[in-house]
Amino acid sequence: MALLGIEARGLRKRLGPNQALAGASLDFSAGLLHGIIGPDGAGKTTLLRTLVGLLRSDQGEVIYTQEGRPADFAAVRPFLAYMPQQQSLYPDLSVAEHMDFFRDLYRLPAAVYRSRAEELLRITRLEKFRDRRAGELSGGMYKKLGLICALLQSPAAVLLDEPTNGVDPISRREFWELLYRLADQKILVIIATAYMDEAERCARVHLLDSGKVLASGEPRAVLRDAKVSSFEEIFLNRSDRKEIRPTDTGGTSNTAAAGVPHA
Repeated sequence: MALLGIEARGLRKRLGPNQALAGASLDFSAGLLHGIIGPDGAGKTTLLRTLVGLLRSDQGEVIYTQEGRPADFAAVRPFLAYMPQQQSLYPDLSVAEHMDFFRDLYRLPAAVYRSRAEELLRITRLEKFRDRRAGELSGGMYKKLGLICALLQSPAAVLLDEPTNGVDPISRREFWELLYRLADQKILVIIATAYMDEAERCARVHLLDSGKVLASGEPRAVLRDAKVSSFEEIFLNRSDRKEIRPTDTGGTSNTAAAGVPHA
């Protein structure tokens, strides 16, 4: 699998009356776990949708690289996986039926699918729930099923929009363990979150607010340069701050992010 990197240069996007992105420039280096950190309404979802080609920016460009060399979007698109924030699984389909559906969608060979499906079920601890319908899964299990569906194609980059929002603390920890597994395989992971404590779990963070990049870099370096002890302080010091989530609420709702195939 070729290492995939993504760079955004001067992205601007207006959605109705709102300037969702206001000249955002970010470098998502290949093979690392990146966090897009910001309050609700910061532009995180718009940025992710632009990176995967679901939205076209008004200005600026997105540059893709494979093994450090520039690549066309058409060449990298089959290797992108995106999990949106909204529900996108079928509540009446079971875990196994979802996997079969995405197997056919990705046109995976039977042998490849069997080994990959068994591995994903094992690492997500969903082996015993193959016959359970998605609408009956807990919030954490629902998110993990979404991740399974996205990973069946063996992507080189996974982009997730607030995947831990609304899940219980244990499922949240398990979900991050899955993300670390992906990063260990040199898969580019980009996760958008409003939970400030999740910033410190990333190899690189990109702080976004009102469509603008406040800072980017290694988490401790960002805090040191800002002369603060927490990421909450950076956002709280902004006069136009919006709601942020400093810690997990421990909820178990399954009405947040869910998995879908690449754009």
